Amino acid sequence: MRPRHIPSILQFTKLIWQQVAASWNDTETAAVAVDGTVGNGHDTLFLAELVGEKGHVYGFDVQASGLANAQERLESASMAERVTLFHDGHEKVAERLPEETVVAGAMYNLGYLPGSDHAVITRAHTTIASLQALLPMLAANGVVTVHIYTGHEGGSAEGDEIQAWAATLSWKDFRVGRYDFPNKELNKEHLLVIEKL
Repeated sequence: MRPRHIPSILQFTKLIWQQVAASWNDTETAAVAVDGTVGNGHDTLFLAELVGEKGHVYGFDVQASGLANAQERLESASMAERVTLFHDGHEKVAERLPEETVVAGAMYNLGYLPGSDHAVITRAHTTIASLQALLPMLAANGVVTVHIYTGHEGGSAEGDEIQAWAATLSWKDFRVGRYDFPNKELNKEHLLVIEKL
């Protein structure tokens, strides 16, 4: 099979994050990242690697089974000390993070936890509440990525609401980009990238 030149959404997300993390090297401040949807911990581990030894990741999930899998994954990679996991909804981000925390970046991977109850899904109202709480904590040039899935019940409505909300963000304060494949017929996905100016 010939290599594809257009990256998948997952590949594009990682490219964005590697670029963001490269900018952290220009500062002496330890980077703080948020994983708004820990799931089984794949993104959490990715962020823990990016923040480095001085940085820290705060992760949120409502499902204990996912958090247990994430903890095991982090321990296996010797990254557990860089991460604090909360068994809580991501809308509690402002309450749970230490006061005056400045967030370098945040990642949200919406939908359901693979291998678990597909009825437990992220919801637009809690995701938007989380983003609204997080954006004031975001550093200048801080980035938030939101991977939206529509292949499950409620996914399209959630995606539409979040994209409509993101479109209302002030151009003076934020840039919002979107990456997707308009000719993908099934299980459409969208990646929102929000950068604070």
